[in-house]
Amino acid sequence: MSNTPAAPRKAHQAYDYSLVDVFAEQPLAGNQLAIFSDARGLTTEEMQSLARETNLSETTFILPRDTATEREHGVQVRIFTVAEELRFAGHPTLGTASWLHWNHPTLASASEITLDLPIGPIAVRFTPSGLDDFGIFGTMQQNNPIFGEVHDRVALAKALGLSIDDLDPNLPAQTVSTGMPFCIVPLRSLEVAARLAIPQHTASTYLERRDAKFFHCVTRAATQSGADWHARMQFYNGEDPATGSASGCFISWLVQHKLAATGQQVIIEQGVEMRRPSRIHASATREGDKVTKVFVGGRTIPVANGRFFLP
Repeated sequence: MSNTPAAPRKAHQAYDYSLVDVFAEQPLAGNQLAIFSDARGLTTEEMQSLARETNLSETTFILPRDTATEREHGVQVRIFTVAEELRFAGHPTLGTASWLHWNHPTLASASEITLDLPIGPIAVRFTPSGLDDFGIFGTMQQNNPIFGEVHDRVALAKALGLSIDDLDPNLPAQTVSTGMPFCIVPLRSLEVAARLAIPQHTASTYLERRDAKFFHCVTRAATQSGADWHARMQFYNGEDPATGSASGCFISWLVQHKLAATGQQVIIEQGVEMRRPSRIHASATREGDKVTKVFVGGRTIPVANGRFFLP
């Protein structure tokens, strides 16, 4: 046995985090989110590294400020995927606001909490319901939609690894943004959705030349599902079980193309194929020739707490 003394341990900074399931009707469903409750002291590079470590669709970092600033401007939050920081994303916004509803030192139990995001303030309202033993139901109002390119069906099908016959021939594939631009892709059937396997290299090459960042593929849901529409969102980190930002774009697209009535609440199911079933509630309003009042809601359920240690 060596008599050499052990090297002294380096001091470590502890960072607490929580895991929540967003757009879930029960625990261990919906879209997972890691939330770092106090990210002060972390660099951008460290936040990105922690997001890679959690390896979830997104990870959020709360940057607490004084009470007056948070009441006036909202709680500052940064959102990261495993590869990049995002200006806006839906399930991280809803999930982080829900965590603050339970845990914020002065805003806990508030009926509305505003997040200060790079795209601007986004408010989340909370509604009590009979299922409150399973988390809390929240609804965010997203920015008014911007409608972009209508995509060529032949080029789009190739980028998605599909045939042109797999796309709905009666509906346009179009880019829409309420803070994050998605190409809304209407598929012909649930059978097409079930075998969707987007080749990411081909898709990325296509998207680099277009005005959309991701694809959001949709079709009518089965009658017995309890949902109106069925969605899938596959991207460079695999598949997203529930995509709140895309759902705001999608409901805007539905109202724009008169597939949903103004103010009608639509239920979108997602994550079914990956055994993370999600329920997203969405509505939008037509005022004259504009679509506005884009609301996206769902349930957030807390599932775990933990701590990371960094030098």
